[in-house]
Parts: sequence; structure tokens; C-alpha cells
Amino acid sequence: MGGDFGPSLCIPAALTFLSIAKRYRVSLVGRQAAIAPLVDRTSLRDRINIVHTEQVVDAAERPGAAYRHKRKSSMWRALELVAQGEADACVSAGNTGALMAMSRHLVRTIDGMSRPAICKPIPTATGNSHLLDMGANLDCSPRQLLQFALMGAALAEVNGCRNPSVALLNVGAETTKGNQEIKRAYALLDQHSAINFYGFIEGNHLYRGLVDVIVCDGFVGNVALKVSEGAASFIIDSLKHEFTLSVLRKFLAAVNYRVLKRWRERFNPSKYNGAALLGLKKVVIKSHGNADVEGFLQALLCARQQMEADIPHRLERCLRRANS
Repeated sequence: MGGDFGPSLCIPAALTFLSIAKRYRVSLVGRQAAIAPLVDRTSLRDRINIVHTEQVVDAAERPGAAYRHKRKSSMWRALELVAQGEADACVSAGNTGALMAMSRHLVRTIDGMSRPAICKPIPTATGNSHLLDMGANLDCSPRQLLQFALMGAALAEVNGCRNPSVALLNVGAETTKGNQEIKRAYALLDQHSAINFYGFIEGNHLYRGLVDVIVCDGFVGNVALKVSEGAASFIIDSLKHEFTLSVLRKFLAAVNYRVLKRWRERFNPSKYNGAALLGLKKVVIKSHGNADVEGFLQALLCARQQMEADIPHRLERCLRRANS
């Protein structure tokens, strides 16, 4: 029920997902009156389970209030299905803070992790880097940033990166830059034997591919992510406009169609939608609230990838090894 568009967007994405992922079933959690008309006539109906709930977590609701008073909401029930083993993953476009609070209570964190962090790969000049946290924890202690570094490195390792390098996102690359919290985090990462620590990097280095893992608090990470997505959308829209201003430009656009299409596909923000709440014992995926159908589909595919790779358990093993 969450996100800017609710069932009218989530359900078409879920139906497309079911047509791709033939072995999967989907539980749609929310108000049956809003869900049923969108699925009752589909040929995929036998692979869909509607779980009715009355309550919905509002986008502007405080996480603590949602946690205390919305235990009959679609978000709570969806996470409950995962916690009870009735579902393998939860995908939500709803309130991020509420999702994290409810996930910590119902799904639980891996031993030794105080909080989950939102993590996703971002495209870079050399491939991908893992960025975390992107909004689950707006204020983080140096110790929590260390935990994020260990989780990000473990995920990069699970994804095939050997001895992944880790950097802290800061206002400057020099060790004298930044506030006291980020400097203390620098000292912790620098001293940890299990972390291949690169040091500080600045915002203009995010997409250069200098490191495999980039760590920051959720406030900085969320701003960085949304500025990046806004810039990508602006560039795509500007190119579209420029190529329609004259007949010659339309001709040039036609000549370069394949190049432009490949560029758009690579940097389209929808392609990178869906971020894991890393550090939980089971798979929980956060989708952007304003994602389109393609974007929400990517979040569902991200959940499938995390499940099939058994990321939570593999991550737990990597963390245990790093802390031993």
C-alpha cells in the first residue's frame, strides 16, 4: 500500500515479475478492496495470495508512532510473513523509517549488528560500488559506520570481489577534514585488520570506481543518492529536448540511437531501484516511494537475487570470519 502510487503501481510490477519468475508466488498485503480488482482477472491469479489488512503506514508518519500503533498495517503484516517463514522476502515502497523499525523488531538483525543499513550497488567508471547507508539511519556513531563497512565489504565479497576496498564519504580526502565523528570512524576502520581501508573520498569521486564499498551515514547517503538520480534524470531529459530542436538534430539522434539507448539504459535510475536492508536475518528490500513500474519490478528482481544467493546467511558467515 506504500509509496506514491500504491497498488496501481506495485501490482502491475508484481504481475510482470510473476511472468518472469515462473517458480515464484507473490503475497500482496493491504486492503483487499484496492487489490482484488487489479488481479482477479489475470491468468496468474493462482500464484497470488491477497493478505487483507486495514491499516496503512502513512509516508509522513513518525517511525516510532508507526511501530507502536500500526501493528495491523500492510507493512507490519508483510514483515511478519517473512519473520514467520510464510514468505522469503519483503519488498516495500513505504515509509523507510517505519520499515527499518519494524524490520529490526520482527525480522531481527544478524548477531553483532546493531542496525541494518540500506545498501545498493551504484554504477561507476569501472563497474559498481556498494553504497551504504542510504537513509535507514540518519545519525550514526563511529562504531555503526564500522559495522556498515564490515557489512558492505562482506556483501562485495559475496558478489565476487576479492579483498574489497572500503572508503568513508567525507567533505574532503585529507585526514584533517570532516567532523569529529567521521574522524573517529576513520581511526576505527584504519585499525581494523579485516578491512582493506582506502581512506576518505569526496562526493565527486563517487562514480570513479576508486573503491568497492563507500560508507556514510543515512543522511549523507540519501542526499547523495537523490542528487545523483536527479542529475541523471535531468541529463536524460535535456538530451531528449536537445535532439528535438531541429531536423538536423533529429537526424543525429537517429544516427546515434543505439548509443543513446545503451547510455540511457545504463544510467536510468529505475534500473538501480531496490536496495537491501543489509544486516537483517532475512531479505527485506526498500523501493523508492516514487519509483515507476519498471523501478518496482527491479526491486522485486533484487529480492529474488538476494534470496537465490542466500545473502543474509552468507553475509553472516563473512562477518563472523571478519570478527574472529
